[in-house]
Amino acid sequence: MSSTPNVFARALVALPLTLALAVALPAQTKTAAPGRVLAAEVPVDKTAWLYKGSDITPDPDWRFGTLPNGLRYAVRKNGVPPGQVSIRVRIDAGSLMEREGEQGYAHLIEHLSFRGSEHVPDGEAKRIWQRMGVTFGADTNASTSFTQTVYKLDLPMANETSLAESLKILEGMMSGPGLTQAALNAERPVVMAEAREQPGPQVRLGDLTRATLFAGQPLSNRSPIGTPETLSAATAASVAAFHSRWYRPERAVVVISGDMDPAVFERQIVRAFADWKGVGAPEPTPNFGSPQPGKTATAALVEPALPPIVTLAYLRPWTVGDDTVIFNQKRMIDSIAVRIVNRRLERRARAGGSFISASADLEDVSRSANGTFVSILPIGDDWEAALKDVRVTIADAIAVPPTQAEIDRELAEIGTSMKASVDTARVDAGAKKADDLVEAVDIKETTTTPATSLGIFQGAIDKRMFTPAAVQASAKAVFTGVALRGVVNTRVAGANVPALLATALDTPVASTATAGKALRSVTFDALPKLGTPGKVTARSVVVADPKFEKIEFANGVRMLLFENPSEVSRVYVRVRFGRGLQALPTDRLTPAYAGDLALMASGIGTLGQEELDQLTGNRRIGLDFKVDSDAFVMGATTSAADLPDQLRLIAAKLTNPGWDPQPVARAKAVMLASYAGLESSPDGVLSRELDRLVHDGDPRWGTPSRADIEKLDAKSFRALWEPLLASGPIEVQVFGDVKADAAIDAVARSFGAMKPRKAAAPRSPSARFPAHVAQPVVRTHKGNPTQAAAVLAWPTGGGSADIAEGRKLEVLAAVFRDRLLDKLRSEAGVSYTPNVASAWPVGMPMGGRMMAIGMVPPDKTGFFFDLARGIAADLVAKPIDTDELRRSLVPVVQQVARLSTGNMFWLAQAEGGTYDPKRLAAIDTIATDLTSITPEQVQALAAKYLQPAKDWSMVVVPEKAVSVAPSAAR
Repeated sequence: MSSTPNVFARALVALPLTLALAVALPAQTKTAAPGRVLAAEVPVDKTAWLYKGSDITPDPDWRFGTLPNGLRYAVRKNGVPPGQVSIRVRIDAGSLMEREGEQGYAHLIEHLSFRGSEHVPDGEAKRIWQRMGVTFGADTNASTSFTQTVYKLDLPMANETSLAESLKILEGMMSGPGLTQAALNAERPVVMAEAREQPGPQVRLGDLTRATLFAGQPLSNRSPIGTPETLSAATAASVAAFHSRWYRPERAVVVISGDMDPAVFERQIVRAFADWKGVGAPEPTPNFGSPQPGKTATAALVEPALPPIVTLAYLRPWTVGDDTVIFNQKRMIDSIAVRIVNRRLERRARAGGSFISASADLEDVSRSANGTFVSILPIGDDWEAALKDVRVTIADAIAVPPTQAEIDRELAEIGTSMKASVDTARVDAGAKKADDLVEAVDIKETTTTPATSLGIFQGAIDKRMFTPAAVQASAKAVFTGVALRGVVNTRVAGANVPALLATALDTPVASTATAGKALRSVTFDALPKLGTPGKVTARSVVVADPKFEKIEFANGVRMLLFENPSEVSRVYVRVRFGRGLQALPTDRLTPAYAGDLALMASGIGTLGQEELDQLTGNRRIGLDFKVDSDAFVMGATTSAADLPDQLRLIAAKLTNPGWDPQPVARAKAVMLASYAGLESSPDGVLSRELDRLVHDGDPRWGTPSRADIEKLDAKSFRALWEPLLASGPIEVQVFGDVKADAAIDAVARSFGAMKPRKAAAPRSPSARFPAHVAQPVVRTHKGNPTQAAAVLAWPTGGGSADIAEGRKLEVLAAVFRDRLLDKLRSEAGVSYTPNVASAWPVGMPMGGRMMAIGMVPPDKTGFFFDLARGIAADLVAKPIDTDELRRSLVPVVQQVARLSTGNMFWLAQAEGGTYDPKRLAAIDTIATDLTSITPEQVQALAAKYLQPAKDWSMVVVPEKAVSVAPSAAR
């Protein structure tokens, strides 16, 4: 990875010096104790334990070991991103291991382990890791599922010292967490806050679905979050008893993937974990049971905040077998059968059928069942018609073999995806490698190289395993089981809905006795023709390091090129056209909000989405869309070989867009189906209204009203988008593993061949921030009466004239966020997810903001405002100390450094640069803008922007409790 650009690589001398000045006073911390054993003294079994019983070729980059105490490990070298080491510690214990009175204990221990352990005092592990450049929540986290608890640490700028210290901290978290009553009392409110902040409608539907689908099994009532009763009753002794049973070395797996010698990983794992001993006799893993054969079981829920939705499960016992080549090849046949059904369902939905979407998924669930799960989202409330239509499609797949053409289409797409994985394997992130291995352990399977996986797939093709008869047999197998169960949600109560669902499922449906629809052959020659290749009128280097080139064509199109082979076989394309939000009016709502759902799906010329899928399915070609503040953007990730056709596709979309009305109707149905959910929780209300409110009511932001969505039609959609697609400047970014001359030629033959575009001056070039309010703006939600949200925001700035200011504000936000997290979550236990973020829109001169958000109980909104304003005032009053600056700055610097090793980072930094040179000029100062900041500068930024007279506040409270605590008023 030596050729990978890094924003800090050019500051290797300046960066350490700057950081040394910023953190001249060393932090006084208690570091982890030295290793208690010498690695050389411990005999390690180097057998590749993951592959026991398997004939799949092991991934040679993984090195395995088992310590005498039973702990297993897997380590490998991976330099993506450079300098990072990703550590995962997996404990084979989740909520399914909990006894009746212990519900939530596995998750509770996860929380308590991060507070403190035998090696570090309460709260200190977070601070130690921050000084190493670790971002809390992003780089250090944990998750508890039904079957496992996984602790995650992505350690930047790692060396053997920081690795050893981190592993020792993690070992202490596993073997000796601080399970004291004081710690429990402090952390219990945080866990209760996490539970309280969960979206009530989704939780109720999820609980009912598990209870129905897995009736009679522990999975039916073992949510990892636990229950208020069991969490309230938990004591230090009862939690410690759970820990003693399940936190044992023989139930632990340590996985490390990172940019160091694997021998170092092995040595440090042994030093840290070898003398960990379990307490007492090991506890056998409980029996998770199997789906019980019986009559169709159904349930119904009335949840107006959720759309009508039907979930079906064809259940079979989960069986543990060896992960072999033939097992995987047979699963591939099953996968083809499910993909063909999903393709037919999607085609039916696109044609305007009875459902918005429907899909099937084949999976093993928490070692409790193997099942085929079908999800159906009807149009409107007629779930019965949608269910029947989906079951007819399934019946067709069972009754009639698919055509070989249908099978070959799926095989081609899978093959293309797998070949792309082979091509890009060298640049797969180390964190992903570590996560993939942990997942393999959890589901009792193996992991191997993309090349080996492709070979297994190709072997099945060579053995002619994918015949119409074989795929039909798989369809029969996957859409049957020992039990059929279903759940339906309705928006209004109905009589005997579970009985209606059961009757519908037990009533046979007649197959149409036809195979899939035959598709006409489509090639890229069917795309609308462009003109003759454009001529290059200017070519220059606009950034020296990394080397960005600007190319201008005779028709006015501009290109920004970065030839960068570090991400092998990946080419990123972004086409910025028109004026984005600046092209939209501020005095009325337009159908621009439906663009991301309907614009790309509306086709090109005479080709609809079905034909375009056929055209691109077996190629690395895509078509994404978004609206930026100063441009509309189409993009994709492709390859050098597919780049010419990728560019032709986007250019054709601009010159000859299709206007199929069905995607607009479908987008309307999707938005209406989900609309009630936007008023069912504080989160939903914020997602609907905050963006518009914080832009002073500007209709370019936020979610339209239900009445406005009801008015959406294909005619008004086209009337807005047709001139926007046809006018305004074009900038084409091509970054990645492609030769410069080939990329320029591909742009010349596509965008360079277009006719010159009509000019499009910005219509609404700026944004507004709302005026200060003496009392918070109040909005209400219809959800859980214990949920509320509080927002406090300050205006900052925007535009390219002072990008450096926006970068420095990221450091101020990090300081603010860390303080708010400590006070609101760790100390008060009032909120699980408080956050502070800075937004600096480069494409607009105004519209930036610093914003603090907390999900809190309704009676704590005033507490939130008092706390957030107090933190802001303190940041204005005096400089922060050097250790706090380091703990906030180093993670920001490291995050930017890691991101800068990928092309996505450089795309974002350079976008719009061919029309705004200030953006390109600012690239050279990224490192110094961040690393030169001092405590005094942080204070100056706070004084400049965190002004009480300019702040704006908002609360979202339950409908039945709209009063705001007096202390919230300012």
